[in-house]
Amino acid sequence: MDRKIEKKRFPPKRIAGFASLTLLLLIFVYAYVNSGGESRLNIDADRVTVSAVSYGPFQEYIPINGTVVPIQTLYLDAIEGGRIDRILVEGGSMVNEGDTLLVLSNSNLQLDVFNREAQILEQIHNLQNRQLSLQQERLRLREMMVEMRYNLQRAERQFEQNKELRDRNMVSNEEFRQAEENFLSTRERMGIVRETFVIDSVQTENQLRFINSSLARMQTNLEMVQRSMDYLVLTAPISGQLTSLNAEIGESKSRGQRMGQIDVLDGYKVRVAVDEHYIARVTLGQRGEFDFAGRTYSMEITKIYPEVRDGRFEVDMEFVDDIAPEGIRRGQTVRMRLELSDLTDAVLLARGGFFQKTGGNWVYVLDQDGQTAYRRDVRLGRQNPLFFEVVDGLQPGERVITSSYDAFGENERLVLK
Repeated sequence: MDRKIEKKRFPPKRIAGFASLTLLLLIFVYAYVNSGGESRLNIDADRVTVSAVSYGPFQEYIPINGTVVPIQTLYLDAIEGGRIDRILVEGGSMVNEGDTLLVLSNSNLQLDVFNREAQILEQIHNLQNRQLSLQQERLRLREMMVEMRYNLQRAERQFEQNKELRDRNMVSNEEFRQAEENFLSTRERMGIVRETFVIDSVQTENQLRFINSSLARMQTNLEMVQRSMDYLVLTAPISGQLTSLNAEIGESKSRGQRMGQIDVLDGYKVRVAVDEHYIARVTLGQRGEFDFAGRTYSMEITKIYPEVRDGRFEVDMEFVDDIAPEGIRRGQTVRMRLELSDLTDAVLLARGGFFQKTGGNWVYVLDQDGQTAYRRDVRLGRQNPLFFEVVDGLQPGERVITSSYDAFGENERLVLK
């Protein structure tokens, strides 16, 4: 007789499976409890950089490259164009003010100068003739005034004499009336001549003033025309080094074309290019410094060029107290530290690759034993190539991982092994 075999509810295999699953769950629970509910990551301690938070002097500055240039540079441009006939000085030579550098020729300019001289001289001649005519007219009116005054005196004297003689019945009434009429008409003509003289004097004075002004302008124009020929001779306007002369015998130069430059070597300055991001923070008098031959030299901004090219603008910096290093040369490149703030005390954190990941909003801070690092929110302020200024979240003496966080993900805790 067959007997029914009852299937066991919990076979050994199932019990073993449940036991394994329970053990695994217990392990996860234990790990979670030990981690305090935070995600964590084990890292190699030798592959991270740890920096201590410090308190000390801080100054915001930016590193920039500068080029040493002469304290003064004067460019030589062709005031008048022409063909180069002679070159008297070679580039690189030292020159004195007034030295002749080169000579050009321009036949068209010479012909034009001759024609303009003739025209101006003709205008000057016409103005001088007009001036002479006005002066002669003034003399003629003055002479007329003298003659009329004389005639009036005679007519008045004759009238007075005839008046006395008439009272004595020694002249006829007709003679008296003729003398009286002559006196009255002469006095009236004298008034007309005097009025004419006054009006003409004002007009003549205005015309002479205009003519004199025109003659002065004509004389200036004549001198400028004559000076055009002098522009064909290029001379040194200052003493210095003729660092470049772009000219060859027989070469034609147009008006305004750059011929070369003279550098004054009495001193040097540094021309630096600054990122346009700092254009609002750069002002005249702002200081910077650079190291040269084991010494640090201070400079200050004396000129700002507002034009921005390729994202940069230029400034000129001169040595403080005119103390320039010996041995510095034109064209030399120096590494400048441009100050953006005064020196103050602050909580400092060394710069590092962490900033690219966090933007300065949080960091990993090590605990006292240095085995675990926890994520903490911070606030960073100003910066220079060495340090960040810590505004909030860190205290001096604490240690922070400052190397790159790219491999750490979003873990709240790092365990250093």
